[in-house]
Amino acid sequence: MYLISKHNQPMTPKEPFKLTGLKFDKKTFNADGQAATDCGSLWQQFMSEGIASKITGMLSPDIYAVYFEYEGDHTQPYSFFIGCKVSTDAETPEGLQSINIPNQNYTVINATGKMPDCVANAWQEIWNSDIDRTYGFDFEVYTVLSADWSDVQVAIYLSVV
Repeated sequence: MYLISKHNQPMTPKEPFKLTGLKFDKKTFNADGQAATDCGSLWQQFMSEGIASKITGMLSPDIYAVYFEYEGDHTQPYSFFIGCKVSTDAETPEGLQSINIPNQNYTVINATGKMPDCVANAWQEIWNSDIDRTYGFDFEVYTVLSADWSDVQVAIYLSVV
C-alpha cells in the first residue's frame, strides 16, 4: 500500500546526481493509457538489452525511472528516462543517454505490493492529491526490495516546493 497525506513533508534537498540509461524518443502523456504503453516499452528495452550492464561508472545497481521536462502538470506531455546513478565524470556509452538530476526538495511516496499495479495506483493517488508539486524531476527508485514483482517496495520521489 501507499500513503499520501499532509504528513508527508518535503525531505531535505537531495544533492544533484547523474544518471545514464535510456530516454524515450519522444514525450509521452497520461491520457488514454499512453504513458503506460510508452514507459512499458522503454522498460522492456532496458531489461531485454541488459542496459544496466552497459553503463560505465555506475555507483549503484538501483534503477531510476524519471519523469521530467513537463509541459505543465501531470495532464501534459513529459519526458521519460530509465537509468542508473553514475559518477559525475562517467562517460556516456554509445547508444545511451545521461541526464543530471538537480538539487530539489522532495516528498516521498512508498508504493508496495504487486507490480505494476502498486506503482500505477500510487500515481493515480498522487494525481488526485493536493501535494504541491513543482513538476521538476520526479522519479521512482527500484532497489533490491523491488526484485520480487509479487511484493515490491518502490520509493516515488516527487519534486515539491
